[in-house]
Amino acid sequence: MNPEDLTKVKAVLWEKKENNFVQCNICHNRCMIAPGSVSRCLSRKNVDGKMELNTFGLVSSLADDPIEKKPLYHFHPRTRVFSVGGWGCNFRCLHCQNWNISQIPKEIEEKLLKERAGTEEYCVTPQKLVELTEKHNCQGIAWTYNEPAIWLEYTIESARLAKAKGLYTVYVTNGYITPEALDLIAPFLDAFRVDLKSYDDEFYQEICGVKNAQGVFETTIHAKKLGMHIEAVTNIIPTKNDSDETLRNLAKWIVKNLGEDTPWHVTRFFPYCKLQHLPPTPLETIEKAVKIGREEGLNFVYRGNVGEESKTFCPSCEKLAISRNDRVLIDVNSDGSCKECNRNLNIVL
Repeated sequence: MNPEDLTKVKAVLWEKKENNFVQCNICHNRCMIAPGSVSRCLSRKNVDGKMELNTFGLVSSLADDPIEKKPLYHFHPRTRVFSVGGWGCNFRCLHCQNWNISQIPKEIEEKLLKERAGTEEYCVTPQKLVELTEKHNCQGIAWTYNEPAIWLEYTIESARLAKAKGLYTVYVTNGYITPEALDLIAPFLDAFRVDLKSYDDEFYQEICGVKNAQGVFETTIHAKKLGMHIEAVTNIIPTKNDSDETLRNLAKWIVKNLGEDTPWHVTRFFPYCKLQHLPPTPLETIEKAVKIGREEGLNFVYRGNVGEESKTFCPSCEKLAISRNDRVLIDVNSDGSCKECNRNLNIVL
């Protein structure tokens, strides 16, 4: 595929409605798009009653990262992953750290995309993405920085080529993709690193700008059924999702629906974007979340954004399995189980 062919890729999962409207079914927003308008995430546009792609192959960010940075602690530890981001998002998170690529006003983004569509620097075909991954000696690709689901067609083709080359594939996602959309990429997607931002609809409405949390939980269960490796992250924001009840409900939900060995990363919030008036998350709150997670039966709860070494211990015999600091040291069997007692640690090597 050449850069000039990027605009010719057909959109998937859309329906034509009355009066030349089209409905997108990529995420749970299920945008109804008027003729000449774009979707909320800006990745799709209605051209004469047909859905066309606005951002296929247009990248905003590329980086060579340790997989632990995603964060993924139980998925191919100590490997490098090639991270790629696009433009736009289906959420409007008030604390988004990547707002400059995810929440650009429509009129500015449309102008920006038009300017960059013809430049090789910003047009990365799926073939080129795989080539760059191999060039940087990375073992996999992660779609991250903004929501990968809105880039569905691009991620499907890229992931298909990546798997053919023996590379692993990762979505770093808010989880709002629909089950039917996830089904399309499922044959080529290995890991689903999902944000479980809160247990409450009110949080998703106020902080993320979507109608409820149901879609996130529904799709995450579906990802589990599809056999993807799942790790969950909750960024704990003071006064917003830091109550004992919220944290306990999240931990209970993970245990019940994803399993007790699912890693849960509880991370510190720092003032950013439209929530600069709030303080950073106290370390005591992070410790509280870890304690709650363990009380509810989670075996692997990790502190994030605290600047300390992170370790994985076997829940059965307490043997150290992985330590993460400047270097990642791994001491497990070849199947990821504990070397001492052979317990499954839910580690993918």
